Amino acid sequence: MANLQQEAPEVLTAEDPAAEHAVETVAHTEDAAGDAHAGPSALGLNPGGWVGLAMLVFLIILIWKGVHKIIVGGLDTKIAAIRANLDEAKALREEAEALRAEYAAKIANAEKDAEAMLENAKAEADAIVAKAESDTAAMIARREKMAADKIAAAERQAVDDLRAKAAEASTAAAAALIADKHDAAADAALADKVISEI
Repeated sequence: MANLQQEAPEVLTAEDPAAEHAVETVAHTEDAAGDAHAGPSALGLNPGGWVGLAMLVFLIILIWKGVHKIIVGGLDTKIAAIRANLDEAKALREEAEALRAEYAAKIANAEKDAEAMLENAKAEADAIVAKAESDTAAMIARREKMAADKIAAAERQAVDDLRAKAAEASTAAAAALIADKHDAAADAALADKVISEI
């Protein structure tokens, strides 16, 4: 019929009163056919009403069996799990911040300790340098004293050697003089005198 309505304007002209009547007749026939094909109905409900009634019965059965409590319980369980995860994440964050603060304090203390160690090292180095300078000065003084003592000992040894050589020379000279001026008769008289004194 729709094809007939589309074809009617092509075949009939708009000026023809019979054509206008034919178009109106076709449109009226289609409306009557549309009402005849509205669909089946049972107990005064069309198919959409039955679907709505079936959904209502299904929802009533779900509520009667307690499915909503199961769904709510499952949601509560998930909410509790999520809350536990959030609490755990919050605790982990607090622990991480505490560790960060602890390590920041350790770093600050380490920096202070490093500065103190550096100051101590400088003080110890200065003390070592001062001790080395004083030890060097003392060692130089000891070496100078030892050198002076060696020089004095060498001088004494030289003087003693010189005296010993002078004594030997004077003894030799005295022996030579005595030998020249002293004869055997004087020796015998001297020996007799010594024996008589014993």
